[in-house]
Amino acid sequence: MTGVQTCALPIWCQPGPEAVLGAALADGLLFVAGGEMMTGFLSRLSRNRKQKAHICSAVVVAAGTASRMEGIDKILTTLGDLPVLVHTLRVFEDCPDIAEVVVVTREDLLVEVSRLCREFDLEKVSKVVVGGKERIYSVQAGLAEVRQDAELIAIHDGARPLLPPEVLQEVLDRGTATGAAAPAIPVTDTVKRAEGGVAQETLDRSTLFAVQTPQVFQADLIRAAIHQAAAEGAVLTDDCAAVERLGMKVSLTRGSRENLKLTTPFDLVVGEAILDARERGEL
Repeated sequence: MTGVQTCALPIWCQPGPEAVLGAALADGLLFVAGGEMMTGFLSRLSRNRKQKAHICSAVVVAAGTASRMEGIDKILTTLGDLPVLVHTLRVFEDCPDIAEVVVVTREDLLVEVSRLCREFDLEKVSKVVVGGKERIYSVQAGLAEVRQDAELIAIHDGARPLLPPEVLQEVLDRGTATGAAAPAIPVTDTVKRAEGGVAQETLDRSTLFAVQTPQVFQADLIRAAIHQAAAEGAVLTDDCAAVERLGMKVSLTRGSRENLKLTTPFDLVVGEAILDARERGEL
């Protein structure tokens, strides 16, 4: 789940939100703001900014069909000596700020994913649940199983097994401070807008960033945003887009090119190279 976002300020200097428009859960109810600030939600968000969130849950989405992997099940295939999903989950298992992990997967993988979690002693995995036909419904299924006292929720692609711990920690800290944060890396290629296979314009890549996961949100905010997006049939490329639809600004933190998403067989080759470089101390 990678999106290209535009921002007017440097990636590391994005301001926190001052107001939220649209819909959000406030005190357990869905309020439609109609352009007015949601006082209850904002006051709670303000309180949360003043102290580090005590409880952060993670939803790891691993329910895709891997249609571009040429028959390889990218979640269960090995990377180095371990299954891809085990690499992914271990980063959250080792993070002291993560209280629990909910894994969302396909129905046909439910037993196997549960077995992996037991075999590799992934004690923070509280539940393994079945996702939906589209990613937004898989996220919704995961959010429904997160503990109700969670203050922050981090949503991560199961096919991003090489997330550096420092990237996770920075986005958790920023999400605590602002209510919505995601890691991102600057776009280095020239990007053109095209129609019918013909380039129409060249975009200013200095304002373009490729957004990664985990994406971290105040719990009530992301529940409300995903609920509304799903109800309205919105087509989203990432979870940030759901809160942006409500007028919420998302702070961007430093991502990493190591944090690639395994989408094609070539990505597995790159992933193996990253693991080898880490073992040699080069990364």
